[in-house]
Amino acid sequence: MKKIYFALLFLLTSLACMAQGLPAVPDSVVPIRLPMDTLDTQDKYTRIILFDDHTWNYLDLGHPKIDTASLFDQYWTTTEMHAYRNYPASQIPDEIDLLLADSLNNYCAPILGPVYSGYKVRHGSQHTGVDIPLSTGDTIVAAFDGVVRYVGTTKQTGGYGNLVVIRHSNGLETYYGHLSKTLCEPNDPVKAGDVIGLGGSTGRSTGPHLHFETRYKGQTFDPDRVIDFQTGALRDSILTLHKHYFSIYSHYGQTDTESKAASDRIVYSVRSGDTLSGIAKKYGTTVSAICKLNNISSKKTLRIGEKLIVR
Repeated sequence: MKKIYFALLFLLTSLACMAQGLPAVPDSVVPIRLPMDTLDTQDKYTRIILFDDHTWNYLDLGHPKIDTASLFDQYWTTTEMHAYRNYPASQIPDEIDLLLADSLNNYCAPILGPVYSGYKVRHGSQHTGVDIPLSTGDTIVAAFDGVVRYVGTTKQTGGYGNLVVIRHSNGLETYYGHLSKTLCEPNDPVKAGDVIGLGGSTGRSTGPHLHFETRYKGQTFDPDRVIDFQTGALRDSILTLHKHYFSIYSHYGQTDTESKAASDRIVYSVRSGDTLSGIAKKYGTTVSAICKLNNISSKKTLRIGEKLIVR
């Protein structure tokens, strides 16, 4: 216990020296005010150090360095879940390099764990993120530096449950869904690793997990392209984002050729009276080819509104 006490005292003394503009370890004996306690301020990145001589100093814990000029554009809203609903996808370049992390831009895995449901068509509808299992109450943190754009409840977001959306200065937005509790507010600046909520199973959920999405100008793409959720490692410090990644059929692990082919797929919405043979004939393909593309049996009963890849 004594070792821990002296280690903490040394740390506080070093911080006090920095707050006073003195070297952490003075070259000569100089009277130093000893820190006795710290106090919170309205700014979570600033603390007040109280010294033994009844004086005090501010201590900057490191404010996030965020280019707010690129964040608060005409598509900034704290009341709508999807801000870029009307953003023309045609304005997005075919290829763009996005800086994810460097000495000034931080990264932290939102939570560690295996992806048990990925970015794909699931049960006939698009699952536009990845699901990471957790225990209710587990800590969820911001993946990158940014500003909280939206915080919503299950009543407001539907299937997402309690949701936090963070916008980042490189144009990305990250979504954190099914939270049991949100611990941030719209317009809050956050650093990577800051706690933004607790994991849960709110909304359309079959059990406790984090639903995590990555979006660029409103377009979703596979978060597995950004993060190895099993290890928590960033795939790369720079993400080369291709426009064909925005297809639900394009996912991490594909070659660019495979991704382009997947993004060109034709998807058919089943109507009343449709049969597999009728759909195959209409699109010049075969029942077996449709079954293989959709991983279904030729005896499957089709549901109205169900999505089928036909080519």
